[in-house]
Amino acid sequence: MSDLTPTPAAAAGTPTVPLKPLGKVVAVTSGKGGVGKTFVSANLAAALSRRGLRVLVLDADLGLANLDVVLNLYPKVTLHDVFTGKAKMEDAIVKAPGGFSVLLAGSGMVEYSRLTPEVRDDFLRIMGGLVPHYDIVLLDTGAGISDVVLFAVSLASEVIVVATPEPTSLTDAYATIKVLVGQQKRQTIRMLVNQTARLGDGRAITVQLQQVLDRFVSSEPGRPIKLVHLGDIPADPSVRQAIMRRQLLIQSTPGSPAAMAVTQIAQKIEETVLPRI
Repeated sequence: MSDLTPTPAAAAGTPTVPLKPLGKVVAVTSGKGGVGKTFVSANLAAALSRRGLRVLVLDADLGLANLDVVLNLYPKVTLHDVFTGKAKMEDAIVKAPGGFSVLLAGSGMVEYSRLTPEVRDDFLRIMGGLVPHYDIVLLDTGAGISDVVLFAVSLASEVIVVATPEPTSLTDAYATIKVLVGQQKRQTIRMLVNQTARLGDGRAITVQLQQVLDRFVSSEPGRPIKLVHLGDIPADPSVRQAIMRRQLLIQSTPGSPAAMAVTQIAQKIEETVLPRI
């Protein structure tokens, strides 16, 4: 882990995005695609709903949205329609199979792949109208450190970075965390490691990343960067089966190792994350 270095995009820097946390909003993000971020968002939402919470997942990946695919939903109204004034926000919110609500984005929204003042204002307006009605809003962001992703994350009081044990994923996770610390002055970031091979792998990875951050990422005096291990989801063939069937894992195979891990992480979020925000 000591040879982790920022990607060129992270080194070059992107415009500073000041924090605008809007209450009980949690961003689920990642340094790279393909690490299971949307799978985590959907199944965590279902697990939190089972705990009696009012949950909404907003598909904040405006360019390459796929939450609808994971949930096997075919929305008639999307976030794009709300942004353009063709529909009201309440018309775009649908109930997902897991008992939570979703606000889906239309895939291929090229005009929303850049953070223009209009996109920023639309996003703030939508979020301001959503947050008061739910116990927790999960933002399923895009991957990486584009200005749209960083702005979406800036609206969250807490951030969960999803990564896998693969070196490319960890390098990009480090770069993402470095940007969040440098530009949003994040002090605490939570780490969820997906597809782990052995018990304890995720905690060891989190400790190693923390050591790299302590060594290479400067923070304000008296405000050390804290990387919190939120949990692991083990590699489990049930996950792929659920994804291929477009089903929620905790509904299709609730007793599988990965589903049980998601349930434990949901409990941890309710007990340790929500009280902070």
